[in-house]
Amino acid sequence: MSISLLAQSISESPTLVMNEKARLLKEAGQPVIHLGSGEPQSKTPVDAIRMAAAQLVSADVRYTPTDGTPALKKAILRYTEENYGKVLGPENVVVSAGAKQSLAGILTCVLNPQDEVLILSPYWVSYPELVKLFYAKPIIVKPEDGRFHPRMEDIKANVTSYTKAIIINSPNNPSGAVYSEEFTREIVEFCEKKGIYLITDDIYHKLVFDGSRWYPATRYQKCDFDEGKLIVVNGVSKLYGMTGFRIGWTLAPKKLQEAIVRVQAQTASCAPALSQAGAVGALNGLQSSIENLRLSLQNNALVMKKELNAFNGVFLREPQGTFYCLADFSAFEKDSVKLANLLLEKVMVVTVPGVSFGAEGHLRLSTCGTVKQIMEGVARMKWALDPESPNEIFIGDRKMVRNW
Repeated sequence: MSISLLAQSISESPTLVMNEKARLLKEAGQPVIHLGSGEPQSKTPVDAIRMAAAQLVSADVRYTPTDGTPALKKAILRYTEENYGKVLGPENVVVSAGAKQSLAGILTCVLNPQDEVLILSPYWVSYPELVKLFYAKPIIVKPEDGRFHPRMEDIKANVTSYTKAIIINSPNNPSGAVYSEEFTREIVEFCEKKGIYLITDDIYHKLVFDGSRWYPATRYQKCDFDEGKLIVVNGVSKLYGMTGFRIGWTLAPKKLQEAIVRVQAQTASCAPALSQAGAVGALNGLQSSIENLRLSLQNNALVMKKELNAFNGVFLREPQGTFYCLADFSAFEKDSVKLANLLLEKVMVVTVPGVSFGAEGHLRLSTCGTVKQIMEGVARMKWALDPESPNEIFIGDRKMVRNW
C-alpha cells in the first residue's frame, strides 16, 4: 500500500498511544494508575447535559451553520467580553469540533509551504505535527536559561523573513507554567510590529493556581481586532470536563474567519448539533464547576509536588496551573520514551515521555486523578527507579520483586 510522504512524516500522538496501552491493561484487569491523562475527572455540568438532552428529545438534530449555531456564538461572544474584555461580533467566531480542529483550520488559512511557525518549548505535542501537515516548518524555541517560561530574546533570535506565526499556550501544557504579564504584553507588541500572526491557545485559561494570574493577549492589542493578526483558540473540553463533546472555537479577524469557514465547509461541514447545544448550556449555566475543578487540581498539584520532592534525583518546577507537571527524571534515565515504557511495564504507571513536548529526560505527569492515585503512582515509580527502595512491593494483590 502506498502512503503519502506527508502522512509518513507525522508522528503518533504519544498521549493517545499511552492511553491505549493503559486501556488494554485495564481491560485485562491490571491495577493501572494513569498519570498521563489530559482529561479531568469532573462530570459534565448539568446545564450542558440538559441542553444537549433537550436538543436530542426534540428529534430535530440537523446540520448547523458551518461557523456555529447562533446560540453558541452568542454565548461565546458573551464569554469573550467577560473573560477577555473584548467586544467582538459573530463574524469573528468559528465553532469547530474541538480546539485541535480550530488550530488546523487556522493553520490551513495562514500557512504556505516553507513558512516558519515558532513554537515555544515545552509545547503541546500536536503543534509541530499540525504545522508540518501544511508543508510549513516548525521552529522550536527553547529558553536558554533552561526554564519553562519563554524569553523574548530567544524568540527574537529565531525570527526570520519566513516567520509567519507564533503559537503560545498559557497556562502551559505540559509544564503548568503561566506566562507573565510582561511577556504577554511584549510578544503582542512584537508580533504587531513585525506583522506576525500570534495564535494563543487559551484552553486552560481559568485553571490557574493561587498566587498566579493569566493575562489575555487581547488586553495588549493596540490595533483594531479586525486589522490585526491576533487569533484566539478556546473550547469547553478542559474547563468544563467536556472532552467527549469536541467543541472548540476560534476568535479571528473577519477576513481570516471567512477563510476558515470556507475550509471547514469543505472538510467537516459543521460541529455536531448536540455538542453545540451542550456547550451553550455549559457557557450560560452555573460556573461553579470550574472553581471546584481548579481547587481540586491545585490541591493535587501540591500533593504531587510533595511526593516528588521526597523522590531523590527528581527535579520539579512547581506548576502554576493546568493539570500537568513536567518533572526531570534524567538522573535515572535520559531517554524518556524508554523510561515511560519501563514504568508502565514494571509498575503499571502511565506517564507521557517528555521528548514529545521538547523536554527530553522529563515525564509529563497528570494531576487529574485522585490524591490516592497520585501518591501510589509516585510510590510505585520511586520503587522502580530508586536503588535504595525496598526490593519488594505489593501492587494490587501481587507481590512484585525488583529484578532489574
